[in-house]
Amino acid sequence: MEYTQLGRTGLKVSRLVLGTMNFGPQTDEADSHAIMDAALDAGINFFDTANVYGWGENKGRTESIIGNWFAKGGDRREKTVIATKVYGNMGPDGGTVWPNHDKLSAVNIRRAVDASLKRLRTDYIDLYQFHHIDRDTPFEEIWQAIDVLVQQGKILYVGSSNFPGYKIAQANEAAARRAGTIGLVSEQCLYNLYERRAEMEVIPAARDYGLGVIPWSPLHGGLLGGIIKKEVQGGRRASGRAADTLKDPAARARIQAYEDLLDKHGLEPGEVALAWLLTRPGVTGPIVGPRTAEQLESALRAVELELSEDLLSGLDEIFPGPGPSPEAFAW
Repeated sequence: MEYTQLGRTGLKVSRLVLGTMNFGPQTDEADSHAIMDAALDAGINFFDTANVYGWGENKGRTESIIGNWFAKGGDRREKTVIATKVYGNMGPDGGTVWPNHDKLSAVNIRRAVDASLKRLRTDYIDLYQFHHIDRDTPFEEIWQAIDVLVQQGKILYVGSSNFPGYKIAQANEAAARRAGTIGLVSEQCLYNLYERRAEMEVIPAARDYGLGVIPWSPLHGGLLGGIIKKEVQGGRRASGRAADTLKDPAARARIQAYEDLLDKHGLEPGEVALAWLLTRPGVTGPIVGPRTAEQLESALRAVELELSEDLLSGLDEIFPGPGPSPEAFAW
């Protein structure tokens, strides 16, 4: 496994991030623990979760699964950089949101941190991430709450998720006005070969402010994992984001061209999609969310995969990025 610094911090993290969103809803606790053990054995030390994972009536379940894994000992907690998130309402889906039980007010941040610590069965969180922007809470209030938690030793670093570039700038400019506040050190965003809009504003802002970029959905919901070939062979059919995209004939043709290109090079689509992200400037590491041990093994192979200039050029032809900002939208 390769390691890198998380943004401008001294924290070393693996180039692959273990996403845990499937732990609970799709992967039971025993298998989730086995996947985490395998990830740690392979050198992955960066695990990502969120307080709402588990979903529906089981929000918080994923953090509890991780906490039970930590409780097994064997230096599991000491070897793991654990990242979780705050923003969403922890009540059942569709229920009434009680005031101050969601978003980024100081009172909800304090409450949410303590609840996550309890579920994770740890006394500190390495990276605490804002899951979404809060249009109603000023960053001065947010940073005041974070400063207290850092002083208490409950969190070490803070990151954002799904932030536009201007909010990254606002957050870190507000932090700069506070003595001793380090500000955001990472941004977790939707970024992959198919969806490259983050290159216009989000990634440039992150790089300028020294944030590590942690792409989520690196296979775009399975779209970049050889989905057409799998359908033809009678395997897993597309669903969610991938299925919606394939309804567009032009989009389907692009995915077919992508699979044909990689077939020509004798490479697996999912592994190439991950390896491509590892070549991108500013990227710390993509989040992989395996449901099985086999999927984890496939992701691990991407770290050692070297993509030729010819292949990279071919990928750019199929999935051209937006180009540099502001030229991409100004001329």
